[in-house]
Amino acid sequence: MAAPKKGRRPTGAQGRPGRSLAIILIAMVALTAGMFLTKQTTPRLGIDLAGGTSITLKAKSEPGKPDAINETNMNTAIGIIERRVNGLGVSEAEVQKQGQDHIIVNIPKGTNEQQARDQVGTTAQLYFRPVLATAEGAPVAPEANQSGSPSAAPSGSGSPSASAPTPSSSATSQGRAVSEALKAPNAPSPSPSASESKKADDKATPSTSPSAPTADQAAAADLQAKFAALDCSNEAQRTAVTKNVKPEDPTLACGKRGDVWYKWVLGPAQVNGQDVKDAKGIIDQQRGIWIVTMQFTDKGADKFAKITGELAAKQSPQNQFAIVLDGEVISDPSVSQALTGGNAEISGGFTQQSAMDLGNMLSYGALPLSFQEDSVTTVSAALGGEQLKAGLIAGAIGLALVVIYLLAYYRGLAFVAIISLIVSGILTYTIMALLGKGIGFALNLPAVCGAIVAIGITADSFIVYFERIRDEIREGRTLRPAVERAWPRARRTILVSDFVSFLAAAVLFIVTVGKVQGFAFTLGLTTLLDVVVVFLFTKPVMTLLARTNFFASGHPWSGLDPKRLGAKPPLRRSRRTGSDAAAATVSVPVDAKEA
Repeated sequence: MAAPKKGRRPTGAQGRPGRSLAIILIAMVALTAGMFLTKQTTPRLGIDLAGGTSITLKAKSEPGKPDAINETNMNTAIGIIERRVNGLGVSEAEVQKQGQDHIIVNIPKGTNEQQARDQVGTTAQLYFRPVLATAEGAPVAPEANQSGSPSAAPSGSGSPSASAPTPSSSATSQGRAVSEALKAPNAPSPSPSASESKKADDKATPSTSPSAPTADQAAAADLQAKFAALDCSNEAQRTAVTKNVKPEDPTLACGKRGDVWYKWVLGPAQVNGQDVKDAKGIIDQQRGIWIVTMQFTDKGADKFAKITGELAAKQSPQNQFAIVLDGEVISDPSVSQALTGGNAEISGGFTQQSAMDLGNMLSYGALPLSFQEDSVTTVSAALGGEQLKAGLIAGAIGLALVVIYLLAYYRGLAFVAIISLIVSGILTYTIMALLGKGIGFALNLPAVCGAIVAIGITADSFIVYFERIRDEIREGRTLRPAVERAWPRARRTILVSDFVSFLAAAVLFIVTVGKVQGFAFTLGLTTLLDVVVVFLFTKPVMTLLARTNFFASGHPWSGLDPKRLGAKPPLRRSRRTGSDAAAATVSVPVDAKEA
């Protein structure tokens, strides 16, 4: 007895269409819930829609250093510029590399354009200042700790309790240290004005001036009071204490050690970033630890030897020097001896990453890179709103035209396409809203154009499938087998078409920069979602509708009426039986066998 032939097993969408619909429904609910839980109910708008300033900077190498423009230096510059922009109190600013030698800074509306241009286009300010006093502050906020610059605890700096006494326990010693710094020969005169100082100098020498000690004490008391009141966890206060501070002035500064903010009273700058010839994080093979080495210029070596010799004779924390980058202390190593010869190293609890990061930051003070403005674009909020409105109107018109065409040509099938477009729109919107916070994706005008183009791409997939079904009906098949027989051909065509669109979007995203990437990203995202919607929604829905009488009977308004489609009579073929097989035939409808 011959074994029965095995027929083809039904596909998942044919046998269990409810499962596919449940999957996409769960995905929609999860994305929508995530959008509301994270309070990201609207996509983040790009600068051309929300308004603001876009600054494009081009890096230039100094003469004799043609290899200075590299990925490490550019990434370091991006980190510095980000910290500067954030120091302006700007929220949601974007700093990104464009190509090999450009940096784009997008600053939202509400920011002083000239101030932003002055901040992002200048060389980093790196100073070595002696530590006069230090104290532990508030814990670092989780987000700030993740985005802040790495800090190190170099050897010799001691534990926080040893190197960072609280203001209450050491107020007297700290006050004396501040007073002594203000009396130092290289410190500026604390007198009210330059003209008054000149008059005082004409009348008496500094040693006999009765007002100088009083002014020193008053300035020291004022600085000490500001130090005690300083809250480094407050961004506004951190920015205020470093604003308009001259290198020769004592100052306050903040920085992070791990998860804790610290604050410092610092003396006048003794060495600046231009005195650093090179710095890098390396591993000491003998000790098996990561260290940061510094090499100074000839002039910087002399200044560094002098200041380290003075610091080595003092007690903690005044035997430390703070490395201050753009007003933030990035390291505060202690000194045990005068460092001569123009070379020094910082050692301590460094990891490979923290050592290399600190080396890059130190190098940036003497980085052989300068930036020039290639372009500055200012977009007003009103203009951005008009562009967004125009984009939405264009999208609505395009969608309306697609819907009208579907209704006129496909009738009942048009509702399947419209619902599929709605599902695709919900997925696209929720994903874009979540990506705004997740990866910083901003919906700019080209991205809106990509979403509008995607309407046609998505509708095209439905049309391919519908036409395959109608072709099967024209051949004389009923709806249920027509839906299943049309799917393999339509699926193959849809996948090939979407693959070409996605490949084009991927190439465009890789080879282009700036706003064009928004178009490519949106086009690629919506192309992927088109595949998801067609496979998990449109095909299962058609499988279920083929079981309803309205569509299965070929109602004139279903879009699948065999008469309107010009269907052929049902396909038949001959099957010979018995001894009179040559003369007798039995007609067997193909649909009956397939069903």
